[in-house]
Amino acid sequence: MRGLRGKRIIIAGGATGIGAATAERLAEEGASVMVGDINVAGAESTVKRITEAGGNAIAAEFDLGNENSIQELVAATVTEFGGVDGLYNVGADLSEPTLGRDTDLLAMDPAVWRRTHEVNLLGYALTCRSVLPYLLDQGGGAIVNTSSNAAWIGEPERPAYAASKAGINALTRHIASRWGKEGIRCNAVAPGLVLGDKPQGDYVPPAYLQVTRSPRPGEPADLAATVAFLLSGDAAWVSGQVWSVCGGMSLRD
Repeated sequence: MRGLRGKRIIIAGGATGIGAATAERLAEEGASVMVGDINVAGAESTVKRITEAGGNAIAAEFDLGNENSIQELVAATVTEFGGVDGLYNVGADLSEPTLGRDTDLLAMDPAVWRRTHEVNLLGYALTCRSVLPYLLDQGGGAIVNTSSNAAWIGEPERPAYAASKAGINALTRHIASRWGKEGIRCNAVAPGLVLGDKPQGDYVPPAYLQVTRSPRPGEPADLAATVAFLLSGDAAWVSGQVWSVCGGMSLRD
């Protein structure tokens, strides 16, 4: 892909799964990658694979639910790489105590909603806010956020998760609209069921296993390829979009 070599990109949630695969793909394309994650051992494993393959990457401990941690991740990227050109937000709280207890509205626990939105939505807003001044100062850059098909399919459960992802879609469009004329592109990807990206404790609705129109479930590399494209120069005229990367699980205009 054109326009990735030499770019400095933050992966906010790169220890495993889609985030790790994207970090590796970007490094293969010649980008320098800051791999941030609360799972620092996982982030270090991702970086080890990248560096052993000849790429350039650094691992950093990072908590998407903590504003100071977010600011430190961006500052570390600027210090280590001399600047930042792009951001991929992929982290989320998918744990059993949070996503696993995200039931219907009558059975809701407000603490689940608060935690979900603090990490999944507010965390993304804060990472974008922290990166934007650097992108604006250099005349532009690219941001990709991770949404979900859950934002529009209307599940009978997981309303907090779905609402957080719908908020990410709105956040993405806001950034693209507000700063597009200043060279900022912002898009989102909405994965379907991606196997190999499910840490222990994640909850996957059984119906998800039935509705994909692809002959196989997704793999982290499927999303990595799309995210790499959206961060690259080849996607210079793509902004404000939420792309379903789901094997046909969701069909929409």
